Amino acid sequence: MYYSSILPEVIRIADEASEKVLHIYQSDFKVSYKEDQSPITAADTASHDIIVKGLRNLTRDIPVLSEEGAEIPWEERKHWRRFWLIDPIDGTKDFTQRTGEFTVNIAMIEDGEPVMGVVTAPALKEAFWGIKGEGASMRDRTGRIHRIRVVEPRETLRVVASKNHLNEETRTFIDSLGDHETVQAGSSLKFCRIAEGHADIYPRMGPTSEWDTAAAHAILLAAGGNVQTPQGEPLKYGKEDVLNPHFIAAGSWYF
Repeated sequence: MYYSSILPEVIRIADEASEKVLHIYQSDFKVSYKEDQSPITAADTASHDIIVKGLRNLTRDIPVLSEEGAEIPWEERKHWRRFWLIDPIDGTKDFTQRTGEFTVNIAMIEDGEPVMGVVTAPALKEAFWGIKGEGASMRDRTGRIHRIRVVEPRETLRVVASKNHLNEETRTFIDSLGDHETVQAGSSLKFCRIAEGHADIYPRMGPTSEWDTAAAHAILLAAGGNVQTPQGEPLKYGKEDVLNPHFIAAGSWYF
Protein backbone atom coordinates (compact mmCIF):
# COMPACT_ATOMS: atom_id res chain seq x y z
CA MET A 1 0.00 0.00 0.00
CA TYR A 2 1.32 3.44 -0.95
CA TYR A 3 0.85 5.29 2.30
CA SER A 4 2.26 8.55 0.95
CA SER A 5 -0.82 8.84 -1.30
CA ILE A 6 -3.23 8.89 1.64
CA LEU A 7 -1.07 10.72 4.18
CA PRO A 8 -2.36 14.22 3.27
CA GLU A 9 -5.94 13.10 3.89
CA VAL A 10 -4.98 11.47 7.21
CA ILE A 11 -3.37 14.76 8.28
CA ARG A 12 -6.54 16.58 7.25
CA ILE A 13 -8.67 14.20 9.35
CA ALA A 14 -6.37 14.71 12.34
CA ASP A 15 -6.56 18.48 11.87
CA GLU A 16 -10.36 18.36 11.75
CA ALA A 17 -10.46 16.35 14.97
CA SER A 18 -7.91 18.71 16.54
CA GLU A 19 -10.02 21.76 15.70
CA LYS A 20 -13.03 20.21 17.46
CA VAL A 21 -10.90 19.13 20.43
CA LEU A 22 -9.45 22.63 20.80
CA HIS A 23 -12.92 24.18 20.72
CA ILE A 24 -14.01 21.94 23.61
CA TYR A 25 -10.70 22.51 25.44
CA GLN A 26 -11.37 26.24 25.42
CA SER A 27 -14.89 25.75 26.81
CA ASP A 28 -16.22 24.89 30.27
CA PHE A 29 -16.13 21.13 29.63
CA LYS A 30 -17.15 18.42 32.09
CA VAL A 31 -15.03 15.42 33.08
CA SER A 32 -16.51 11.92 33.47
CA TYR A 33 -14.78 8.69 34.47
CA LYS A 34 -14.73 5.28 32.83
CA GLU A 35 -14.92 1.99 34.73
CA ASP A 36 -11.13 1.96 35.19
CA GLN A 37 -11.37 5.49 36.66
CA SER A 38 -9.55 7.07 33.71
CA PRO A 39 -11.00 10.47 32.74
CA ILE A 40 -13.02 11.09 29.58
CA THR A 41 -14.52 14.27 28.15
CA ALA A 42 -16.72 15.27 25.22
CA ALA A 43 -13.49 15.94 23.33
CA ASP A 44 -12.50 12.25 23.43
CA THR A 45 -15.78 11.11 21.91
CA ALA A 46 -15.99 13.96 19.38
CA SER A 47 -12.44 13.27 18.17
CA HIS A 48 -13.19 9.53 17.97
CA ASP A 49 -16.29 10.13 15.84
CA ILE A 50 -14.51 12.46 13.40
CA ILE A 51 -11.48 10.19 12.95
CA VAL A 52 -13.39 6.93 12.61
CA LYS A 53 -15.78 8.43 10.06
CA GLY A 54 -12.91 9.98 8.12
CA LEU A 55 -10.79 6.82 8.02
CA ARG A 56 -13.72 4.62 7.02
CA ASN A 57 -14.48 6.94 4.13
CA LEU A 58 -10.81 6.93 3.13
CA THR A 59 -10.14 3.18 3.35
CA ARG A 60 -13.41 1.28 3.64
CA ASP A 61 -11.73 -2.13 3.74
CA ILE A 62 -9.31 -1.40 6.59
CA PRO A 63 -10.68 -1.86 10.15
CA VAL A 64 -10.28 0.79 12.86
CA LEU A 65 -9.42 0.22 16.52
CA SER A 66 -9.82 3.19 18.85
CA GLU A 67 -9.41 3.60 22.60
CA GLU A 68 -13.02 4.76 22.67
CA GLY A 69 -14.18 1.71 20.68
CA ALA A 70 -11.91 -0.99 22.07
CA GLU A 71 -14.63 -3.57 22.67
CA ILE A 72 -13.94 -5.30 19.32
CA PRO A 73 -13.39 -8.97 20.27
CA TRP A 74 -10.03 -10.69 19.78
CA GLU A 75 -11.70 -13.36 17.63
CA GLU A 76 -12.26 -10.61 15.07
CA ARG A 77 -9.08 -8.60 15.63
CA LYS A 78 -6.71 -11.57 15.38
CA HIS A 79 -7.39 -11.81 11.65
CA TRP A 80 -6.37 -8.21 10.98
CA ARG A 81 -3.12 -7.95 9.04
CA ARG A 82 -3.52 -4.22 8.55
CA PHE A 83 -5.58 -1.82 10.67
CA TRP A 84 -5.89 1.76 11.85
CA LEU A 85 -5.05 2.31 15.52
CA ILE A 86 -6.16 5.61 17.01
CA ASP A 87 -6.16 7.45 20.30
CA PRO A 88 -8.65 10.33 19.96
CA ILE A 89 -6.89 12.13 22.82
CA ASP A 90 -3.70 10.88 24.41
CA GLY A 91 -3.03 12.66 27.67
CA THR A 92 -6.58 13.27 28.87
CA LYS A 93 -5.11 14.22 32.27
CA ASP A 94 -3.08 16.92 30.53
CA PHE A 95 -6.28 17.97 28.76
CA THR A 96 -8.28 18.23 31.99
CA GLN A 97 -5.39 19.98 33.77
CA ARG A 98 -5.09 22.36 30.79
CA THR A 99 -1.34 21.87 30.34
CA GLY A 100 -1.66 21.81 26.54
CA GLU A 101 0.45 18.61 26.39
CA PHE A 102 -2.22 16.34 24.86
CA THR A 103 -2.34 14.87 21.37
CA VAL A 104 -4.56 13.36 18.70
CA ASN A 105 -3.05 10.14 17.32
CA ILE A 106 -3.63 8.11 14.15
CA ALA A 107 -1.47 5.12 13.18
CA MET A 108 -1.48 2.47 10.48
CA ILE A 109 -0.39 -0.96 11.71
CA GLU A 110 0.85 -3.59 9.26
CA ASP A 111 1.97 -7.05 10.39
CA GLY A 112 2.37 -5.83 13.96
CA GLU A 113 4.47 -2.78 13.08
CA PRO A 114 3.47 0.91 13.00
CA VAL A 115 4.23 1.98 9.42
CA MET A 116 2.57 5.41 9.31
CA GLY A 117 1.69 7.86 12.04
CA VAL A 118 0.16 11.31 12.48
CA VAL A 119 0.25 13.14 15.82
CA THR A 120 -1.23 16.59 16.38
CA ALA A 121 -0.95 18.75 19.50
CA PRO A 122 -3.98 21.05 19.15
CA ALA A 123 -3.20 23.45 22.00
CA LEU A 124 0.47 23.75 21.00
CA LYS A 125 -0.44 24.11 17.30
CA GLU A 126 2.11 21.45 16.32
CA ALA A 127 1.77 18.37 14.11
CA PHE A 128 4.08 15.45 13.32
CA TRP A 129 3.90 12.68 10.74
CA GLY A 130 6.04 9.94 9.27
CA ILE A 131 6.03 6.87 7.03
CA LYS A 132 8.33 3.89 7.40
CA GLY A 133 11.28 4.26 5.01
CA GLU A 134 10.15 7.71 3.83
CA GLY A 135 11.15 10.00 6.70
CA ALA A 136 9.29 12.23 9.13
CA SER A 137 8.15 15.85 9.20
CA MET A 138 6.61 18.37 11.55
CA ARG A 139 4.47 21.46 11.17
CA ASP A 140 5.37 24.10 13.75
CA ARG A 141 3.05 26.65 15.33
CA THR A 142 3.74 29.13 12.50
CA GLY A 143 2.50 26.59 9.94
CA ARG A 144 5.98 25.94 8.54
CA ILE A 145 6.69 22.31 7.58
CA HIS A 146 10.15 20.85 7.83
CA ARG A 147 11.82 17.44 7.93
CA ILE A 148 12.88 16.04 11.27
CA ARG A 149 15.37 13.39 12.33
CA VAL A 150 16.85 12.04 15.55
CA VAL A 151 20.26 13.34 16.58
CA GLU A 152 23.31 11.86 18.26
CA PRO A 153 23.23 12.75 21.97
CA ARG A 154 25.43 15.40 23.46
CA GLU A 155 27.63 14.76 26.47
CA THR A 156 24.63 15.24 28.77
CA LEU A 157 21.73 12.97 27.82
CA ARG A 158 18.33 14.61 27.50
CA VAL A 159 15.85 12.19 29.06
CA VAL A 160 12.21 12.82 28.29
CA ALA A 161 9.77 11.86 31.02
CA SER A 162 6.27 12.60 32.26
CA LYS A 163 5.62 14.10 35.67
CA ASN A 164 2.38 12.08 35.78
CA HIS A 165 4.07 8.68 35.31
CA LEU A 166 7.56 8.87 36.82
CA ASN A 167 7.65 5.74 39.01
CA GLU A 168 10.56 4.31 40.99
CA GLU A 169 11.55 1.79 38.30
CA THR A 170 11.76 4.56 35.70
CA ARG A 171 13.76 6.75 38.08
CA THR A 172 16.23 3.89 38.65
CA PHE A 173 16.71 3.42 34.90
CA ILE A 174 17.23 7.15 34.37
CA ASP A 175 19.80 7.30 37.17
CA SER A 176 21.70 4.42 35.50
CA LEU A 177 22.22 6.56 32.39
CA GLY A 178 24.73 8.80 34.13
CA ASP A 179 24.95 12.52 33.42
CA HIS A 180 21.55 13.67 32.17
CA GLU A 181 18.94 16.38 32.19
CA THR A 182 15.18 15.87 32.18
CA VAL A 183 12.95 17.15 29.39
CA GLN A 184 9.31 17.30 30.47
CA ALA A 185 6.67 16.30 27.90
CA GLY A 186 3.19 14.87 28.08
CA SER A 187 1.36 12.24 26.05
CA SER A 188 2.87 10.92 22.81
CA LEU A 189 4.87 14.14 22.46
CA LYS A 190 7.65 12.33 24.35
CA PHE A 191 8.39 10.27 21.21
CA CYS A 192 8.05 13.32 19.00
CA ARG A 193 10.61 15.32 21.00
CA ILE A 194 13.14 12.57 20.27
CA ALA A 195 12.09 12.42 16.60
CA GLU A 196 12.69 16.17 16.16
CA GLY A 197 16.05 16.05 17.96
CA HIS A 198 15.00 17.87 21.14
CA ALA A 199 15.48 14.82 23.41
CA ASP A 200 17.52 11.62 23.34
CA ILE A 201 15.75 8.83 25.23
CA TYR A 202 12.35 8.01 26.75
CA PRO A 203 12.15 5.04 29.13
CA ARG A 204 8.67 3.86 30.12
CA MET A 205 8.65 1.30 32.93
CA GLY A 206 4.92 1.44 33.49
CA PRO A 207 1.62 0.60 31.81
CA THR A 208 0.60 2.00 28.43
CA SER A 209 -1.77 0.70 25.77
CA GLU A 210 -1.10 0.14 22.08
CA TRP A 211 -3.10 3.21 21.02
CA ASP A 212 -1.04 5.42 23.36
CA THR A 213 2.20 4.76 21.48
CA ALA A 214 1.52 3.58 17.92
CA ALA A 215 1.33 6.87 15.97
CA ALA A 216 4.32 8.50 17.64
CA HIS A 217 6.24 5.19 17.45
CA ALA A 218 5.76 5.26 13.67
CA ILE A 219 7.03 8.84 13.51
CA LEU A 220 10.09 8.01 15.60
CA LEU A 221 10.88 5.02 13.37
CA ALA A 222 10.54 7.22 10.29
CA ALA A 223 12.87 9.78 11.90
CA GLY A 224 15.61 7.20 12.46
CA GLY A 225 14.82 6.13 16.02
CA ASN A 226 13.57 2.92 17.55
CA VAL A 227 11.42 1.51 20.33
CA GLN A 228 12.28 -1.74 22.10
CA THR A 229 11.57 -3.58 25.33
CA PRO A 230 14.37 -3.64 27.94
CA GLN A 231 15.08 -7.17 26.65
CA GLY A 232 15.73 -5.85 23.13
CA GLU A 233 12.47 -7.00 21.54
CA PRO A 234 10.56 -4.66 19.20
CA LEU A 235 7.33 -3.16 20.50
CA LYS A 236 4.56 -5.00 18.64
CA TYR A 237 0.93 -4.15 17.91
CA GLY A 238 -2.24 -6.13 17.28
CA LYS A 239 -1.87 -8.37 20.35
CA GLU A 240 -4.76 -10.00 22.19
CA ASP A 241 -3.80 -7.96 25.26
CA VAL A 242 -3.56 -4.32 24.14
CA LEU A 243 -1.27 -3.40 27.06
CA ASN A 244 2.32 -2.67 26.07
CA PRO A 245 5.31 -4.14 27.90
CA HIS A 246 7.87 -1.73 29.36
CA PHE A 247 9.86 -0.04 26.60
CA ILE A 248 12.69 2.34 25.75
CA ALA A 249 12.38 4.85 22.90
CA ALA A 250 15.54 6.49 21.59
CA GLY A 251 17.65 7.31 18.59
CA SER A 252 19.56 4.48 16.94
CA TRP A 253 22.63 5.29 19.07
CA TYR A 254 21.09 3.42 22.02
CA PHE A 255 20.21 0.11 20.33
